[in-house]
Amino acid sequence: MISGPRTNWLFCGIAVLATITGAALTPQTLQAQETASDGSAASSDESAAPTDAPDATAPQQIVVPSQSSGGQAFPPYPQPFFRGNQSPTGSTSVIPTSGFYFSTFRVLLYLGLIAFWVWASSWVNEDSDALKVRNGFWNLLMMAGGASGLLLALCLPSFFVAFLLVAVSSGTPLGLYIKERNDRVPENARVLTPDHIRAVTFRTLARLGIRLGGNDGPADFLGPDIQFLGKTSTGKVDTARTKSVENSRGYMAAKELVYDALIRRATDIHLEPSEDAMNVRMRIDGVMYPAEPFDRALGDAVINIFKVLSAMDITEKRRSLDGSFRAITEGREIDFRVATQGTRGGEKMSIRILDQSASVASIKDLGFRKALEDKLTQIVHQPHGMLLVCGPTGAGKSTTLYACLNAIDSYQHNIITIEDPVEYRMDRVTQIEINQKSGQTFASGLRSVLRQDPDVIMIGEIRDGETANIACQASNTGHMVFSTVHANDSITALYRMIDLGIEPFMFASSVSAILAQRLARRLCPKCKEAYRPKAEFLKQANLPADRIEKFYRPPKNPEQECPACGGLGYRGRVGVFEFLEINDRMRDMIRDKAALSQLKSEARKNGMLYMQEEGLRLVVKGTTSIEELLRVVK
Repeated sequence: MISGPRTNWLFCGIAVLATITGAALTPQTLQAQETASDGSAASSDESAAPTDAPDATAPQQIVVPSQSSGGQAFPPYPQPFFRGNQSPTGSTSVIPTSGFYFSTFRVLLYLGLIAFWVWASSWVNEDSDALKVRNGFWNLLMMAGGASGLLLALCLPSFFVAFLLVAVSSGTPLGLYIKERNDRVPENARVLTPDHIRAVTFRTLARLGIRLGGNDGPADFLGPDIQFLGKTSTGKVDTARTKSVENSRGYMAAKELVYDALIRRATDIHLEPSEDAMNVRMRIDGVMYPAEPFDRALGDAVINIFKVLSAMDITEKRRSLDGSFRAITEGREIDFRVATQGTRGGEKMSIRILDQSASVASIKDLGFRKALEDKLTQIVHQPHGMLLVCGPTGAGKSTTLYACLNAIDSYQHNIITIEDPVEYRMDRVTQIEINQKSGQTFASGLRSVLRQDPDVIMIGEIRDGETANIACQASNTGHMVFSTVHANDSITALYRMIDLGIEPFMFASSVSAILAQRLARRLCPKCKEAYRPKAEFLKQANLPADRIEKFYRPPKNPEQECPACGGLGYRGRVGVFEFLEINDRMRDMIRDKAALSQLKSEARKNGMLYMQEEGLRLVVKGTTSIEELLRVVK
């Protein structure tokens, strides 16, 4: 492997020496040296014969003996003897003089080109190593381009042709690398695009104190391409808050932190104080990963930036606070839900990232098997009933409900949602955001929604008995209700709803189906590796050993980090589901408060597969690994 910076600097020294030599050995220089050597020979021959004293006022004549005529001299040289590549105009000195042997202009051009090549080689080495884009290959190609340029500079007699070819041979590898790396990075991270050139120009001029476009112009080009929008305590956009933090310490660090989280596909940012640092962790595909920490003073300043944007009291460090703000980047609107909590080490902050511009998936995109997809679609299109989605926080429950709403014709149905907060924006859907500070809760919002003639109601979460009872009443009065509840599996969700205070007969008549789900990380298709599973494990999992040839897993000993997943081995997530459809027999069992084992037995007779069984199908298909399945499904 070629070490870019060390080799490039060594090669730079050789190139500088060769450049100076090439710039010095011009045709005029060689002619002057040849004339000097002939003149010296003539002088030594004349000193052997007696001559008259030279006239002090006349120019010195250089007599060169002719080899063909046996000593006969050529006509005198009209100018005095001069060493160098440029003689003084009109010189009448009789004493031999010397001049400068280098063309200063040409040497400076070559040195500038060499300096650019060294900088470009170093940048290619660092950038390709960070992006994992064939680091060794591009280092070798950059060095080969510089070496070929050096040979051209030494061999070609025409300076301007040589300079042009040197620039082409050195710049071509750079252009090819930029094309490859721009194809692999997001549009906002590409270089030498019109937007990038414009942004660099504005940032450079802004650092010099030149602000183009007024006071608002350069701020958009300082740091990452992201613009914060503050919010008031009632959730309205407040641009004055953005202006108030733009010149604060930590503002640029806050922009870089959020931008880096978006690039890495993070869903949460955690700022955790320690004694002398502010540790940063990001949740990517459901797993926490550490990021570069801040020093404590800068970390506290970053937390204050987010608190001001979220209309939170920056003087309150002990009591828990919550708020939200918004950001715009690449034409996308992204909401951030902020919560703080006082700890022993200081104030901790967590930021949930909600991408408002993300397209709502369809049921087909969620990853259901065909039979399960057909059952869910049938439930969604019922005229009345209740569909519950259960799972822990971050299991994708809201995404599933949005996909269900997306399957309903919003032109012919009046769809109303009550959420905390609104995670996705949907056209032709009335979306209501809960505001606890103003006294608007799920229960009060649901009562008012029932007076708006709805066909479909989505409740973000059933948290208390009052909301649960109103939801069941709405289901029994001709409305289709979608909601979520925190439970480990579908059978447990039944008893969770009854524990909230709902009468069993009311719940049995209103519920149509319960969907439990988890999110497992997808294996990276670029770097996953196959292996033969053990026969004992296949036997325990009730899988046929003669039909299962291989499982997949992340690479154990990767040679280099995969550019697709950044060396994580996983990219994206897939749902693992457990679908419980309520039939008449199960309704009778719920009314009679049957035992949990009886309900499970009836569900199995009805064709329900447990979540772990559904997950094994994904393992066999190579979508995820067995280790990841066991991590999310116990």
